[in-house]
Amino acid sequence: MTPSTWWHLAEIGRALPGTVRAVLLRAEGPSFCAGLDRSVLIGGENGAKTLLDLASAGQTDAEMTIEAFQEAFTWWRRPDLITVAAVQGHAVGAGFQLALACDMRLVSEDARFAMREITLGLVPDLGGTKPLVDLVGPARALEICATGRWIDATEAQSVGLANKVIPNDDLAMDAEVFVRELLAADRDALIETKALVQGAARRDYDDQRAAERAAQVRRIRALAGR
Repeated sequence: MTPSTWWHLAEIGRALPGTVRAVLLRAEGPSFCAGLDRSVLIGGENGAKTLLDLASAGQTDAEMTIEAFQEAFTWWRRPDLITVAAVQGHAVGAGFQLALACDMRLVSEDARFAMREITLGLVPDLGGTKPLVDLVGPARALEICATGRWIDATEAQSVGLANKVIPNDDLAMDAEVFVRELLAADRDALIETKALVQGAARRDYDDQRAAERAAQVRRIRALAGR
């Protein structure tokens, strides 16, 4: 990944028509994403800023640059979309965070995840820490980020990173079928359900029940044409 990768991904999100209900994120080749292109560290891509450039920039300018990079990873969580990553081979660093940006992850048997930023003296800064903590809890998330170790498909499923492990040759087809099954649901009901699930972590039990009640009344009225 390079800054131009992130700018293009952000542009796709901005240009996505409102009629789109689901997005399936896939990659060509043996790996989902091998992570950050080392040119970002030492030599800019077509004049793009390197980490050394960010080091010499003011605090506000440096953070604004990173915020622009993060846009490529944020739109996948839009409430009106269901997003699914189909991950094969390696998903490293920024690639791991891109998979985490999606609502769900289907992984091949050879999938391997690693948050390798720590090995470069850096931190994950593309929005990946929040969904990682939500999925596996703070203690395991810290261990994954602090060690940079590899997580295979079996462990990914057991700790909640992967929704399903699929044989390598079947990943593309099974991911398409999975998304089509999601599209069979009522769109507005799916949007309400996603909002309930995403908001549950920040609500207490009584607030979550209240959110469920309000959402259900909206659905009943919509179905009744009122």
